[in-house]
Amino acid sequence: MPQSRKSQISLIDTPYYHCVSRCVRQSFLCGTNTLKGQSYEHRRGWVEERLLFLSTVFAIDICAYAVMSNHTHVVLCVDKPLADNWDTESVLKRYHTLHKGTLLTQKFINGDTLTQGELITLDDTVEIYRKRLYDISWFMRDLNEYIARQANKEDDCTGRFWEGRFKSQALLDESAVLACMAYVDLNPIRAKIARTPETANHTSIKKRLHAAKHHQAQPSTLMPFAGSSRENMPKGIAYSLKDYCELIDTTGRCIRDDK
Repeated sequence: MPQSRKSQISLIDTPYYHCVSRCVRQSFLCGTNTLKGQSYEHRRGWVEERLLFLSTVFAIDICAYAVMSNHTHVVLCVDKPLADNWDTESVLKRYHTLHKGTLLTQKFINGDTLTQGELITLDDTVEIYRKRLYDISWFMRDLNEYIARQANKEDDCTGRFWEGRFKSQALLDESAVLACMAYVDLNPIRAKIARTPETANHTSIKKRLHAAKHHQAQPSTLMPFAGSSRENMPKGIAYSLKDYCELIDTTGRCIRDDK
């Protein structure tokens, strides 16, 4: 029996979640429609660009992602303490990059004087927006709705683009997080879209490998690897980038009869 989204996401148990969105159209999300002979590959760039942009607005980090032909995978980590520390102005500026807000929130951002009653109402609104900015449902909504509108405009049609709401799976420990990240990063390999992680376009592993190859810092739009667990550990995944790359390489070379 299907469960409500609220019962599937519990930040008390874990901040890590694997989310999947699937396209309902035969024309595919980003692949090639063999019936029409039309390619939609450019839409993969839409999804990746929007996904990475949202990570700079929400208090939600991206651990891994893969944009496939007719579905997307993303591993997210909710950072509620970060959102709790944002002041009123930070919350409203972030929220206004995605939504119009209310007349009161617009007045506050414009520097207009508010009455005492308006300030009380503003505080209540800010707390609603703050919760939305670390809510996975709102994150996926701002991703999927944006892509659906662009695709509908390009296809010159209306109607549903995604298969209902996204599916969510809680990742309860570090091993589950790493296993799921590897699964997501290797999706194009298993689907025979790419031969190696380095050539798997629109995936987090390619983005990480590109930065490492050019001796750059870890991508700012992805949750970094912070090494093994320790005291005063910086924010990040409790694993080293080198070990994760070795995990991807070893797992990717495994031969499976069903793939």
